[in-house]
Amino acid sequence: MELQLSTLFFSFIILSTTVFQPSTTAGHPPPPTSTETDYIRTSCHTTRYPQTCFTSLSKYSGAVKNNPSRLATLAIHVALSKANHMSNYVSSISRHVDSDNTTEYSAAVRDCSSVFGDAVDEIRKSHKEMKRLGWTGESVRFQLSNVQTWMSAALTNQDTCVDGFDDVADGDLKAEVVGRVAAVKEVTSNALALVNSYADTITA
Repeated sequence: MELQLSTLFFSFIILSTTVFQPSTTAGHPPPPTSTETDYIRTSCHTTRYPQTCFTSLSKYSGAVKNNPSRLATLAIHVALSKANHMSNYVSSISRHVDSDNTTEYSAAVRDCSSVFGDAVDEIRKSHKEMKRLGWTGESVRFQLSNVQTWMSAALTNQDTCVDGFDDVADGDLKAEVVGRVAAVKEVTSNALALVNSYADTITA
């Protein structure tokens, strides 16, 4: 029995590193089949931004294998990557805005940097929880509820960043930040939608 449990645990570790963390592996995702790609496209129809969803996830269809849990996990992985890049970007420019004459812009950037840091933490927690589904002794439905809460909070923080620019005069700097946030919001919204779709299939 001990040997069987050890073998099962070892198999899970391999699965986690090869399926749920595609960006950290040295190779490329398995080549998708038309059926697997169709599954991604169909699943993305449940999201608010289906084209963005398909474009960002179709390259992972070979790893998803028509599995809604893997699809949701990978969608969160994509959202985390983009949110982290955005957080680094706005944090970088926030260190230089104090010399800018537009006070409203300076305040908006600093606030955005703060809330985006929170958004990254919430998406990271969601990604970690998805990879632990069914392995913590808690019900999968309870774990998914946590993920839904955190991803919703991440979206709220991203909206808060954009709202902070309402009183800022239009210009290239404002357009750049708001445009980048909009792109992150799309993948975050899509990830939440795919988590919701998967949660709907789980019985209590």
